[in-house]
Amino acid sequence: MQDTPLKSQFTVQVADSITDIPENTWNHCLNSNHPFMLFNFLLSLEESGSAISETGWRAQHLVLYSGTNIVGTMPMYLKEHSAGEYVFDHGWADAFHRAGGRYYPKLQVSVPFTPATGPRLLISPNVDKPEIARKALILKAIEHCQNMGASSLHITFPTREEWNNFSELGMLKRTGIQFHWFNQGYENFEEFLSTFSSSKRKQIRKERRKAIINDIKISTLCGDSIKEHHWDSFYTFYKNTGQRKWGIPYLNRDFFSLLGNRMADQIILIVAERAGKPIGAALNFLGNNTLYGRNWGCIEDHKFLHFEVCYYQAIDFAITNKINKIEAGAQGGHKLSRGYIPTTTYSSHWIAHPGLRQAVSEYLTNEVTNVDREIKILEKHSPFKRV
Repeated sequence: MQDTPLKSQFTVQVADSITDIPENTWNHCLNSNHPFMLFNFLLSLEESGSAISETGWRAQHLVLYSGTNIVGTMPMYLKEHSAGEYVFDHGWADAFHRAGGRYYPKLQVSVPFTPATGPRLLISPNVDKPEIARKALILKAIEHCQNMGASSLHITFPTREEWNNFSELGMLKRTGIQFHWFNQGYENFEEFLSTFSSSKRKQIRKERRKAIINDIKISTLCGDSIKEHHWDSFYTFYKNTGQRKWGIPYLNRDFFSLLGNRMADQIILIVAERAGKPIGAALNFLGNNTLYGRNWGCIEDHKFLHFEVCYYQAIDFAITNKINKIEAGAQGGHKLSRGYIPTTTYSSHWIAHPGLRQAVSEYLTNEVTNVDREIKILEKHSPFKRV
């Protein structure tokens, strides 16, 4: 670790591996079961080789000390590209490059390849003044950005509370849109559908029937019921779909085995089989009374199967298990007609170069307004009955 004292009651170090931080200490600072911020999730990304220096994710995690005790952490990476982030800044990089600047490397506070909202500054519940601890971490991140010659610091998918706190420290505010499902105390899927307009309700029923007409059976696996052969199949699906859509998939086969060994109780794998052969699956994670839909893949094309496995089965599971919310991941306006409503996501940005910072600030002012407007328009096209 690199040790740098701050002019405060805290000291901050930079760790170049998650293994430099004790697992129980990291999770104590997290103080929740958010699956993607748990030590074991980040460790699996690193140990599998999915998120390491060679793939453009050089760990620079911040560790906050009070005396000799670790009281805070923050997952941070030095990056030479903008892939795997889901908050797009390629236009900023291109503009800066055309103006003679160098955008990479940059610092990224996030969970690699995971567009899910969650805490980014993990402060021990034993800290008396967490706001001072949070400020110490952010100031250290900015200082480290300058020392490394990085162009910028980006914090993606933080909580709204963190987002507001970051802006008070001079970071630029950005918003985006995802589609989330919210449980209104439904007893079953039909009660959920009863909130739809008649035409939309009929469409969903039609899609669910057609998704399984070709001798397709769907099962939900979790915990010890997920075996290595399931991960073999899932990785085949994930790789096949990933290569067709965006080239080389980010995650490798070892990552899924490591997750299965370490986090099985928080993994929900929904598998589609045809004539007894697995043909597709959706990977979900459970935590904080939220189901997180992450990855989907298939090797056969069946109409509406994607909607059934990724969305309708997730809703069934959430209703049965009294789960409050489903975050269905990035993109996907098609989720709207299936009961997932537009929801604001957040990111924060510090940019070293004054000219680039001013240009991005003006761009974000307009973008935030446009995102708000888009959400209002989308809400008018929801499938729910008008009240």
